[in-house]
Amino acid sequence: QLQLVESGGGLVQPGESLRLSCAASEFPPGNFHIGWFRRAPGKEREEISCISKDHGTTYYSESVKDRFTISADNAKNTFYLQMNSLKPEDTAEYYCAADARFPNVETMCLYLGNFASWGQGVQVTVSS
Repeated sequence: QLQLVESGGGLVQPGESLRLSCAASEFPPGNFHIGWFRRAPGKEREEISCISKDHGTTYYSESVKDRFTISADNAKNTFYLQMNSLKPEDTAEYYCAADARFPNVETMCLYLGNFASWGQGVQVTVSS
């Protein structure tokens, strides 16, 4: 069972940056994609960004495009979400997920069901 552990959340002021990390245990064989999602209180889960582990292709939601960057360090089995120009509406619990069932990153990001592996989540709060 693939395990994921997020880190890097915290409290920042509007306009500041944070980098989230998602450390994965050893991947079993498969065409894995890794995604970042968030859930704000009282709201549905929202996709943020997904990346292909092996090919590096990426997908971003419109709400974070141009502000957030997803990346992968396959040597460390760690995936990152660099978040710049944070806004109060970015406040949420952030989760990473991994799954090998999807043909491309967009399909994974837009999937509304559960993924094979989830991290425990980290809180990001943007407030002055």
